[in-house]
Amino acid sequence: MVLSRTVLAALFAVGLGMCPNLSLATEDEVARSGQSVATPSDYFLLTIFLKHDQSKTLSQIADELKETGFWAKFPPEGIEIESWYVMMGIGQVVTLQVPPERLREVNRAIELYGWSAFRTEFYPTYDLRATAKKLRARALEAAADQ
Repeated sequence: MVLSRTVLAALFAVGLGMCPNLSLATEDEVARSGQSVATPSDYFLLTIFLKHDQSKTLSQIADELKETGFWAKFPPEGIEIESWYVMMGIGQVVTLQVPPERLREVNRAIELYGWSAFRTEFYPTYDLRATAKKLRARALEAAADQ
């Protein structure tokens, strides 16, 4: 199961009791109300964890990426980058917009050019940002009414 940053932050906040009025049941209420976020039909989001091999120095990793041509070949041409972050202690987290018919191409680019430097994990992803904003606004409104 893959969770977006927004969902993870909301779950973390709920778990810590920081947002007692925000629960996962509220998301179901939003779905039942007919409010939804349009999703594209021409691509899906794919989040890839590029986990650093901590037995190697950053210079060694950079040398391997240069040797394989990683930066010139990943992502494949025409694949849009949605986000690319460094997650300290883990490595890099990249989310791509991938047309379904090009999934194999993205996977092969990682296999051919990134495996020497990174361990990888792939997760289909979706954007919950708009829904999370609605849920937060509703929770804040409910809290203000109390």
